[in-house]
Amino acid sequence: MSLKPNRSAATVPHLRRTLAFRLTAAYSSAGLLLVLLATASLYIVLRTELDRSTELFLADKIHVLRTMLRERPEDEDALREEIELESAARRYQHFYIRLLDEHGAPILTTPGMAEQLDLAELVNRTGSHPERSIAMAGRHGHGFLAASATAAVGTPPVHNDTIQIAIDVSQEEELLSRYRLWFWAILLASSVLFPVAGYRIARHGIRPVQEIAAMARRITSTNLRERIQAQGYPLELASLAGTFNAMLDRLEESFELISRFSADIAHDLRTPVNIIRGEAEVALARARTVDEYRDVLESSLEEAVRLSELIGDLLFLARAESPLNELRRERVNVGELVIAVRDYYEASAAMGGISLLAIESQEPLTMELDRSLILRAVSNLVSNAIVHTPPGGSVTLAASSDDAGMRIEVQDTGAGIPAEALPRVFDRFFRVDSSRSKSSGGTGLGLAIVQSIMTLHGGNAEIASDLGRGTSVTLRIPAAPDISSK
Repeated sequence: MSLKPNRSAATVPHLRRTLAFRLTAAYSSAGLLLVLLATASLYIVLRTELDRSTELFLADKIHVLRTMLRERPEDEDALREEIELESAARRYQHFYIRLLDEHGAPILTTPGMAEQLDLAELVNRTGSHPERSIAMAGRHGHGFLAASATAAVGTPPVHNDTIQIAIDVSQEEELLSRYRLWFWAILLASSVLFPVAGYRIARHGIRPVQEIAAMARRITSTNLRERIQAQGYPLELASLAGTFNAMLDRLEESFELISRFSADIAHDLRTPVNIIRGEAEVALARARTVDEYRDVLESSLEEAVRLSELIGDLLFLARAESPLNELRRERVNVGELVIAVRDYYEASAAMGGISLLAIESQEPLTMELDRSLILRAVSNLVSNAIVHTPPGGSVTLAASSDDAGMRIEVQDTGAGIPAEALPRVFDRFFRVDSSRSKSSGGTGLGLAIVQSIMTLHGGNAEIASDLGRGTSVTLRIPAAPDISSK
């Protein structure tokens, strides 16, 4: 026995997961509920108004007869006209009145009342509920609304008569029956029209979403220039499209950065490796003296050290950008740290004919920092400033604090940086000198490392430069929670 998959059963759950189906179901349910409430409310209002109109008619007739019996009991012609003749003049809504004396004997009766109503039932029904209208069925199936009331005869009253009145409400019942028929017809038509209209509305409404999805499917790592044209979209989808386009801008920028980064890595790794390989090949081409082999080894060692430093910088940047990286904060005297950096680089600066100064603060500058990282950031800045400052120039270190946090500044009187290069100086492998020679200033990772360290501390590095006059780099570190009390 083979089992075949039930396609309809598989299609229905799939359909229920679509946004168009859910919107259609919501539109249809809301529309049907609204029609149901509206028609039901109108039906209730119509029935209430018809009942109220009939009640008022009964009350008005009883009031007229009471007035006539109280003020003109001897005017039998007027009573006869009110009771026997007026109903016959009405074409659609007939009413019947019977006037009984104090002994229950009929005085006046509307012609045909006995043929339409069971008078005994009328007496029993209205007698148990005086002054109240009751619904009852006539002999021929017509619906009636009946009431009974006593009326004083004469002024002063001589005796009390009884007024029995019944009005034919079959016309109202037919009207309500037709209304109920229209009510169900409208509901049936709505149950067909609303899903169709709702589906068309839903399909039209989600068309921008489908366009966004189609555009997203076209995007690959080699095709990041696609953008959503959100003109004419609803405000919510236009906002979504704008957010998506902004994300694509960031992705495109990141991919371009990665591409440049990969090219820079390949270039900077290939250069020292090629140098080492070339010198080794030259050295092995023929027999060499001990001094010549020593020169080759020293040159290879120099390139190996450079390669090791480059790899170390890249590993540091990778760890710094890891979300799992944590700072090892401790209380650091930033003033003393600045003096320590000055002392370390003082000899190197003096050899280049550069004056290295540190402005000491009169107040203690302590803060919760990762000492090794801040020391590396300041050292990178000082080393970079010494390399780019000519003999006779100066490099100045200064630290200060305020309510916002700590501020460390390294200022030099070097060659400066062109204004068009300033926005990119913190990018990896960026060098103002595009020749990429050793003399152009290291691997191009120093300032990128500084910015990464500042980002880890929640701060940032800012640079200002005047071409030919010098450069100033400022490290801004926001105040951190005091861990000494923990």
